[in-house]
Amino acid sequence: MSDPFPDEIDEALWDEACRRADAIRSFLKRNPEGATAGDVAELAAELGLSQATAYRLVKLFRAGGTVLSLVDRKRGRPEGHRTLDEKREEIIRATINSHYLKRTRPTVSQLVRNVQANCMSAGLKPPHRRTIVTRLDDIDLQKRAQRRGEQKIVKATTPVPGVFGASRPLEVVQMDHTKADVFVVDEETRQPLGRPWLTLAMDVCSRMVTGFYLTMDAPSRLSTSLCLLHSVFDKSAWLREREVTEPWPVAGLPDTVHVDNGADFRSRAFKRGCEDAGMAIEWRPPGEPRFGGHIERLIGSQMGKLHLLPGTTFSNEQELGEYDSKRHAALTLRELERYIALDIVGSYHQSIHGTLGRPPIAVWREHEGDIPLRLPQDRLRFWLTFLPEQERTLRPTGIHLFGLRYWSAALSADVGRSDRRLLVKYDPRDLARIFIRRSSGNFVEARYADVTLPSITLHEAVTARRTLLAKGRREVDTGAIVRTAIAQRELVETAIKKTAAARRGKASSKSKVDDRGWGSLRGVDSSKPVPFVEDTD
Repeated sequence: MSDPFPDEIDEALWDEACRRADAIRSFLKRNPEGATAGDVAELAAELGLSQATAYRLVKLFRAGGTVLSLVDRKRGRPEGHRTLDEKREEIIRATINSHYLKRTRPTVSQLVRNVQANCMSAGLKPPHRRTIVTRLDDIDLQKRAQRRGEQKIVKATTPVPGVFGASRPLEVVQMDHTKADVFVVDEETRQPLGRPWLTLAMDVCSRMVTGFYLTMDAPSRLSTSLCLLHSVFDKSAWLREREVTEPWPVAGLPDTVHVDNGADFRSRAFKRGCEDAGMAIEWRPPGEPRFGGHIERLIGSQMGKLHLLPGTTFSNEQELGEYDSKRHAALTLRELERYIALDIVGSYHQSIHGTLGRPPIAVWREHEGDIPLRLPQDRLRFWLTFLPEQERTLRPTGIHLFGLRYWSAALSADVGRSDRRLLVKYDPRDLARIFIRRSSGNFVEARYADVTLPSITLHEAVTARRTLLAKGRREVDTGAIVRTAIAQRELVETAIKKTAAARRGKASSKSKVDDRGWGSLRGVDSSKPVPFVEDTD
């Protein structure tokens, strides 16, 4: 049975695995050339495990490299974990507030004695010391230090504007969203569609853009995840698809992702996915936008470039004046995406950065040879972790998703044997294949049931489906959906001419479609065998 995704693990099991991963990472850094029995004994004592178990966990982590590899496979909760009743939980909370979070700075041992005494007075079994310490760890470190008057900790946990930095590439990557200062047009009608959202990721050390994602949808877990995937994987194929010839050498997992407090950055799936791959997440203090100064300056620079495009909204009403942004809009979302990519690799990366005094790409090239590229050990599984998902019932005809039908021979054994809905992972930028988790727990790749159909995006599938339904068709022909999508795609090749024709008054039906702006991601190497693709039952 394949491993579950990180966000499906029980909270207690996951927390224990994270604790183990942190300890083992530190252990491996301290002993890069190998460890003695004494070193392992210290690790075992730190984890509260036997030396044999410590050896086993180190071996698992070396092989897997993820938090998920350390999740306790025993049934139930991890060893040492105690589920407390609400009465004892309340005693722990009250004792922490009244006896520990004080300027007199009582010790943890004193806190433990007080909690245990209070529980016994109430006729309850005293909780274990480790349980009490875990409740302490749940309290924000800076808030705890402020209550106890621990100024050194307060200072150490308070970022200072202007000095936030990194000593090497991919040590810290900042991410943020912004609404683009330009209107785009619909690919079919060339009529104004709206202002898209841009998600950017930037390496703090070199100031290189590590990835971006452009969409008509408001910021969400999906846009965050797709930007991160674009940031981590090689971009050669992505650049070729967009006919961009300048290099974009950035790839690899960052050590830390620095983000704001938006709900998309705090989603369970995003947090667990980052933790599982060994990427720490740092959230900016609420109401302190200056802590994201690097990425915000980059966003400001990119928006300034968009002010030169037809359909710009500029930065404010004073600059806009009497300019009609919607009337002058000419670029589709695809064209704007290529424009931004060209500007990043051909202008921004090659220009002298005001703070660095050098082009970002020169700083990257200087350092990249000294730092080993850290990529997900299981690239396909990492990719699936961040992709969106839906649940579908397996029919005798296959899996039906977005009006398209998918099939894999590996699904034959499951047809009619379970009414359980199956988890389906999909890439909205390439619907040629999906990944289905069978009832056994293994993932299998499924492709179009009609193997002659070409790849299309989710936007193209939805647009084509709506176009056909608008004509009154009650039964959707999958082949017609794809043929319609391909025909619409061909319209983009003559974008400027069609826009000019529309402005001269030629008839054009009003769009009833919202562009979702999906691109495609080809950076995943799926040619290598994937353990969980085929069921081994």
